[in-house]
Amino acid sequence: MGKKPDQPKKETDDVKWTHPGGKLIEMGADKLSDAELLSIIIAPGIKGISAEKIAENILSKFGSYRGMANQPLERFLEFKGLGDVKIIRLAAVFEIACRIVNDVLRDHEQEE
Repeated sequence: MGKKPDQPKKETDDVKWTHPGGKLIEMGADKLSDAELLSIIIAPGIKGISAEKIAENILSKFGSYRGMANQPLERFLEFKGLGDVKIIRLAAVFEIACRIVNDVLRDHEQEE
């Protein structure tokens, strides 16, 4: 048999990882879905439920990161696989995001 013709490489051809953290390293954070990014923060999952599935359930219930950010922390206890430590991580991430937004807005106001 002859040599196969060269086919264009797909972005995912060289990806070695299937879990979100490895995918982030290989492809960059901008290539991950919202659920994959969230699953990195709330990892690990629990027996029978991956962190990615828990993240999908959270986003399905609240609709988006913005919807999540507007919830009291107690609402997150409704999700199997989320306990105090993971909920504290989420609260910290949202506070960091809020501070970044406030810094950007403050910088923008100073430029005007």
